[in-house]
Order: sequence, then structure tokens, then C-alpha cells
Amino acid sequence: MKKSLILLGLSLALFSCNNDKGTAASGFKTAYVDTSKLSKEYEAFKDLETQSKVKQEEMGRGLSAKEQQLRLDAASFQNEARAKGEQWAQVKMQELQERQRNLGIEQETIIKQLQEEFGAKNDSAVSKMKKYIKDYGKKNGYDYIYGSGDVATSIIYAKDGYDLTDEVLKGLNSEYKSSAPAKPAVAPAAEAEKK
Repeated sequence: MKKSLILLGLSLALFSCNNDKGTAASGFKTAYVDTSKLSKEYEAFKDLETQSKVKQEEMGRGLSAKEQQLRLDAASFQNEARAKGEQWAQVKMQELQERQRNLGIEQETIIKQLQEEFGAKNDSAVSKMKKYIKDYGKKNGYDYIYGSGDVATSIIYAKDGYDLTDEVLKGLNSEYKSSAPAKPAVAPAAEAEKK
């Protein structure tokens, strides 16, 4: 009798340890997704990063030219101040300081504009990713899908068999490619920078 109870207990222990793809002994089906990998390899995030860089370069060109001109004017100011006198120098110095303040304001405006535009687009991509994972979990019968990553980790350890990251990433990218409009052409400056 003791032997049969021990064998029954041992077989139950082996059965519960041999769960498939996240089915825990308690009956819950769990898995996790590496969110840092998703954020690096999800095509929507890659496209947003490329678009952001291109737009930042485009918006920064005019600002760059103004900054260069201000530097040239400031350098020539030294020589002209001696020739034209102190009163002229004070007026010119105020003008240069005002231009510098305006450039700072323009730069802050560009940064804010980029953050607003691409922050909203990034939030939208994150929402789509979360919805996809939620739908994936429902469709495949998961009770819980946890997130792991570099920043906010909710998993300390999990067997590799519980990792759904590659499956989710493949599905996300497939869904993104099928719903995304054709990629815009990359600006020549951005293309040259890649090389």
C-alpha cells in the first residue's frame, strides 16, 4: 500500500513537472514576452525611429544654418567693435544675444513638436502591441502572459519554453507589414548616414 501511494505521488510529481508550454500544475497556462526585444525588433518601432531621424534632420537644417551664421557674426563682431565704437558694440551685442535666445526657443519648439508627434505614434504602436499580445493570449488559451525586459521586469526567472517573444514578434511584424502603407522613401542624407 505504501509503495503504491509513493508511486502515485511520484507519478503526479513527474506529471506536474512535465507541463507543456506554460501549463502549470495549478491549471494555469502562462508564458512571458521579452518586451525589450519587442521594442528593438518590432518593425513599427524601427520605422518610427527612422521617420523621426529623417524629420529631425529636415527640421534641423534651417536651424543649423542660422546657428552657423550667428557664430560667423559673433566672430566678426570682435573686429567690428574696435572699429565702430562702444555704443555700436552694445547695440550689436544685444542683437546677437536676442538671436541666440530666438535660436534656443526655435530649437525647443522643434524638439517639442517631434516629441508630440512621435510620442503619439509610439503610444499607438505600444497599444497595438499590447492588444496583439492580449488577443494572442486569448486565442491560444493563456491565463497569464508576463512581460520581461530591461526596464520594468515582472519576471525574475522562467524556463525558455515559456518564452513567446519570437512568436509574438513574428505575428506583430506580419500584422504591421500587412496593414502599414508603403514605406516612404528615405532621404538621401539619411541613406548616406547609414553607410
